Amino acid sequence: MDIELVAVGDELLIGDVVNTNATVLGQMLTDAGIHVTGISTVGDGLDSLVDVLRIAVGRADAVLITGGLGPTSDDRTREAVARVAEVPLHRDPDVEQWLRDRYRDSNRTLTGLGLQQADVPEGGRVLPNDRGSAPGLAIDIRGTAVYATPGVPHEMAAMVGDQVLPDLLRRSGSPAPRAQRVLRTVGVGEGVVAQYLEPLEKQVAEAGAVEVAYLAEPGETRVKLTSTGPGGGEAVDAAAMRAYELLGDCVYAEGDETLVAVVARLLAKRGATLAAAESLTGGLLASTMVTVPGVSAVFRGSVTAYATDVKQSVLGVDAGLLAAEGAVHPRVAREMAEGVRSLLSGTYGVATTGVAGPDPQDGRPVGEIHIAVAGPDGTASDTAQLWGDRDRIRALTVVRALELLRRTLLGLPQKQARECTG
Repeated sequence: MDIELVAVGDELLIGDVVNTNATVLGQMLTDAGIHVTGISTVGDGLDSLVDVLRIAVGRADAVLITGGLGPTSDDRTREAVARVAEVPLHRDPDVEQWLRDRYRDSNRTLTGLGLQQADVPEGGRVLPNDRGSAPGLAIDIRGTAVYATPGVPHEMAAMVGDQVLPDLLRRSGSPAPRAQRVLRTVGVGEGVVAQYLEPLEKQVAEAGAVEVAYLAEPGETRVKLTSTGPGGGEAVDAAAMRAYELLGDCVYAEGDETLVAVVARLLAKRGATLAAAESLTGGLLASTMVTVPGVSAVFRGSVTAYATDVKQSVLGVDAGLLAAEGAVHPRVAREMAEGVRSLLSGTYGVATTGVAGPDPQDGRPVGEIHIAVAGPDGTASDTAQLWGDRDRIRALTVVRALELLRRTLLGLPQKQARECTG
């Protein structure tokens, strides 16, 4: 079954709100074996919404709309669906009473516009909403199943999971079995990963059993291997094995395990602890570490030594080195890592320094970064020239620091042969 997603709201078009619903729905539907063929975003204007819905209804087996079902004048999804279906709206008395009770019980005022939430296109049915006040809709339009759900993420997810998805699966029969593995790589860009996987892509293209997709994010690339139909699991496993051979140790995990979670797990496995010293990342590395549940068992803490003199007075970086070279220097990173390891009694110390921008510092260009990891067997460091704005440079620096730590913990070479700056 092919389905199109339509997200409604001016706030999505102008960037006030990120359309996270599309991400959630794409994964939810794909995992259920339903093929998402398109995602459209449209504003609150009625004519534009009707145009988008007509096109989607004309080319998909099902259409799922999110948003535009609320109690304000710019909530026009019900009216648009009725126009596309060429049927009138009618007010459902049971839904109206439910709304009156719902608003009364929550001590809110139900306006005349709020009552439009009880309007249903003729021939349609109501999808109850036990998490909010806006019911959803379901209607068949010229052979296409059309669903409308609230745009509020937790309301949408519950309604789709409990009501829409079971109906879609009933309509589609038994979807083809789906097998998938996701390999997570770090330190190599999307294009480089694709280049090294060219033999695999050629192999699976000839066999026609596995699809290869790439999902890039700062410093990392995920490789998604997917297959449907009988024997899909074996085909995906064979493709994953070949991908490991081609990509080597830049594959750090599979599935949903993040790089920071891998680092925390490796530290715990060794009974080791970590202390962090940060300059340009300004606490971002520590903030990333504490996203892992239970990380207090391995993470000692951090020092944000943003000012140059703090690097000397707190972390013990050599004053002469700072005077001669400034704060952006590989030896400064090494001494920061060694200093924080001693200061916070960590098995390992990790440090970041560099220029996040927007202006150069002490003659160093924007994007020059230095990281170091100090441990029982010595200190390793890495230098890179990154590009992008402040946020991107800081995010990439955190990824590189975690990757240097991962490689240190595993006894791998400091850098993999296949490297790019992100």
